[in-house]
Amino acid sequence: MTAASDPDTRALAPDLARGAMLLCIALANSHYFLRGPAVLGGYPTDGSSLDAAVTWLLSTFVDGRAFPLFGLLFGYGVARIAARQAARGPRGVRRLLWRRALGLIGVGFLHAVLLYVGDILAAYGVLLLVGAWLVRWPDRRLLVLAGVFFALGALPSGDSSAISTEPPGPEMLPPDLPTMIVGRAPVSAFIALLGPIGFLCPYALGLWAGRRRILEQPERYLGLLRATAAGGLAVAVFGAQPIALVLAGVIGPPDRSTLELLGPLHDATGVAGGWGYAAVLSLVALRFANRRGPVIDAIAATGQRSMTCYLAQSVVWAITFTPFLLDLSGTLTVAGTALLATSTWLVTVVSADVMRRRGWRGPFEVLLRRITYRPLGDPNQICVTV
Repeated sequence: MTAASDPDTRALAPDLARGAMLLCIALANSHYFLRGPAVLGGYPTDGSSLDAAVTWLLSTFVDGRAFPLFGLLFGYGVARIAARQAARGPRGVRRLLWRRALGLIGVGFLHAVLLYVGDILAAYGVLLLVGAWLVRWPDRRLLVLAGVFFALGALPSGDSSAISTEPPGPEMLPPDLPTMIVGRAPVSAFIALLGPIGFLCPYALGLWAGRRRILEQPERYLGLLRATAAGGLAVAVFGAQPIALVLAGVIGPPDRSTLELLGPLHDATGVAGGWGYAAVLSLVALRFANRRGPVIDAIAATGQRSMTCYLAQSVVWAITFTPFLLDLSGTLTVAGTALLATSTWLVTVVSADVMRRRGWRGPFEVLLRRITYRPLGDPNQICVTV
């Protein structure tokens, strides 16, 4: 996301989607810090009934469902940048996108090493280094690419985070500062290099949607948006149940080979859920476009400063969970961590709205814009960094 400009000159839907879904990002990231005698899918298995209920809600509506939406929005933003900067020519657009990619990689790597090893900014940057070439691909090729990577993601695998039994390691919870820096650097590089594989499907679909300005002109695509909202969310909810019920302790965990089928099912249906969320929030934006209240404005302001708000979340996680700081990873429960994540998001919403009222841009949006558009910038750019 670049500069925060006058809300009346911007399309509401992309900003609203980013701002609202940052809540899901907070909920999805924070529970992976928790420790317990046994962990499955990032959740301690020895919690209370309330923890089990929250686990079911998060694994049904949040885990693997928010990040595909941001991948789609990222591709959408890249398509809009390419359209606005078309006068530079194909080579000029690629160079601009590559500068943005390098900026994301740099900020993301520092973020991963200093705050949160699960950073996605660097992965987006690596994706954009390659994805800049996709901007000129025809629609059919983009859709085929999306279909291929969707199918690959649905193949049986033991790599799904939904079935991981690994507790948070020293990269997530470093015992001291040297371990944090030395241990996180290679893990961060690994995530940055492999992460784009999971984002290629929504990114390609985002490019396709951005060419049509679907999120900016939802009134032209009501049928598509309504069908995507209903179908995508239904697929996501039903596809999550095998894993969600296991994580919540409603049913016992099956054998490993079965889990390696159910984990990718959870992830693949989550991609459809990301599309569904994008459609729902576009329809909400259409409904409130001409009567925006303070809540809508505040959430949209958060979306305009999505990179800054995303990084602010990680500051909270670092302070709360790092062993040589507050060290609450063994104290907080799933429900308590969800409350912390929601409170953190609300603080960023209020802070972003204060910045909006004062005419301040997000500092990291300003930084990325300067890297991308030197020496000239476009204050009305619609772009997604998280």
